[in-house]
Amino acid sequence: MDIRRTVIFIGLAISSYMLILAWNNDYGQSANANAPIIETSEVNHNDAPMNIEQPQVTSLSGDAPQADIPSVVNEPMLQARSGNGSQSLITVRTDVITVRIDPVGGELVEVLLHEFPASLSEPDVPFVVLERNQRRTYTAQSGLLGRDGIDSESPARFQAAQTEYVLADGEDTLSVVLTTDSDKGLVEKIFTFTRNDYLMDVTYRVHNNSDQPWQGVFYAQLKRDGSPDPTSGSGLGMQAYLGAALTTQNNRYEKISFSDLQKGPYRSVEQGGWAAMLQHYFLSAWVPPQDQQFTYNGRFVNGHYLFGFFGTNTVIAPGEVGELGAQLYVGPKAQQRLAEIAENLNLTVDYGWLWWIAQPLFWLLTFFHGLVGNWGFAIILLTISIKLLFYKPSAISYRSMANMRKVAPKMQEIKEKYGDNREKLGQEMMKLYRDEKINPLGGCLPILIQMPVFIALYWVLMESVELRQAPFILWIHDMSVMDPYFILPLIMGASMFVQMKLNPTPPDPMQARVMQFMPVIFTVFFLWFPAGLVLYWVVNNLLSIAQQYWITKQIEKES
Repeated sequence: MDIRRTVIFIGLAISSYMLILAWNNDYGQSANANAPIIETSEVNHNDAPMNIEQPQVTSLSGDAPQADIPSVVNEPMLQARSGNGSQSLITVRTDVITVRIDPVGGELVEVLLHEFPASLSEPDVPFVVLERNQRRTYTAQSGLLGRDGIDSESPARFQAAQTEYVLADGEDTLSVVLTTDSDKGLVEKIFTFTRNDYLMDVTYRVHNNSDQPWQGVFYAQLKRDGSPDPTSGSGLGMQAYLGAALTTQNNRYEKISFSDLQKGPYRSVEQGGWAAMLQHYFLSAWVPPQDQQFTYNGRFVNGHYLFGFFGTNTVIAPGEVGELGAQLYVGPKAQQRLAEIAENLNLTVDYGWLWWIAQPLFWLLTFFHGLVGNWGFAIILLTISIKLLFYKPSAISYRSMANMRKVAPKMQEIKEKYGDNREKLGQEMMKLYRDEKINPLGGCLPILIQMPVFIALYWVLMESVELRQAPFILWIHDMSVMDPYFILPLIMGASMFVQMKLNPTPPDPMQARVMQFMPVIFTVFFLWFPAGLVLYWVVNNLLSIAQQYWITKQIEKES
């Protein structure tokens, strides 16, 4: 009978495992939504912040925020920006990125990251951050508005000396110059790229060849539709933030979600700062000169989210040359580099409210990776370090549980004697705990202590781009996503079952039954967790089993 039951359980377990694998194959793995799509079809440009009001002028409807900009003379209200995309894009290649620029408006319509494959199955296909095609609209725009702005009535149409630029070997920078004529002279839009960097300079150089002052306003913004984050996993649990963000005087890191923009426009006047759009592992951010004041604005227009800033009115004297512009970062959430670019920009690596735990964990994990060169082994070393840190409180807990095992016969006697009198049963149990110096809640202490660390590590593994597609050994090719064969969660469940066996059986039958199912519940819960997080829990369980076994044997010898 026992053998038959065992065979049935094994058969059910194997069938369940195969069903989960089949379901994950069909529905659990997200398709590659990051391969480049080259599309040059016409695209409307109705998204510049055109409702910049001049004094005594009524604003028009459209995409733009409403703002007051000082002007030397009164001018009629700018017409809403409109136009069509060019069918001939300008391609720029450096050692780390490929950028495609639309000559109409000088808009960045595609950015590919060479060092970040779209997927492990296609290592030669670069990941796409910005793109403008039938799949997604996510672009970086900038322009000159105001009285003499070249983008005031419609996007400026630029010309370039060539359609393809490549950063040459031995060169550290590459400048791409777009030119257009205006009523008052030549205007250049200059993109400057740097080797091994995702930060570029976007500069407007205005040559005022007239006998009148030139007046204009620089603006920069990011435009995105409501399509899902292409890098969000299919696993259960918390998701990385998808939306806009900036830094303000009152808040170092402020999120402006897409739902917020749907409710109404955002506006804030700040000194310096930055405007970003975030997704899992990657971001784009406009960074203006930090010594100037800018109006940050966001809005939802025609199905697109627009977030950026515009400056104050700039005046360039006759015969003079003036420059306006900002920096644009499009790339991975690399904390150290982001911190160098602008104050608080590194906070876009969002570890949540437990950042004060997550940040040291990331530092320690990075340190161990520098020693062993493998993120999986770095997680193992991190787990050992955390276990040593919490060795004392864990030892107290395990000693308490070992004492409970020792007095289990006495507990059973009390239960049999006072089973019909719950009040008396409780009193006698508490007396036994006091006499034997046992904390009945001591078994919960290790889990309670580790939960903040566990949650913080979850965010570290999910937010740190360094762990994206980081391999461990054997079948684990990406520590940031779930185990494709669910082997680590099953090992974790088995180790948790062994831990339950080392613990004393709860006197309450219902509680005892719940504890028996805990390994199964946790195993199912962990199936879709990142493999790195499950690895941490497996190693932690194994170390806990060893520590608890040793302490239990010591208690038994003492008795």
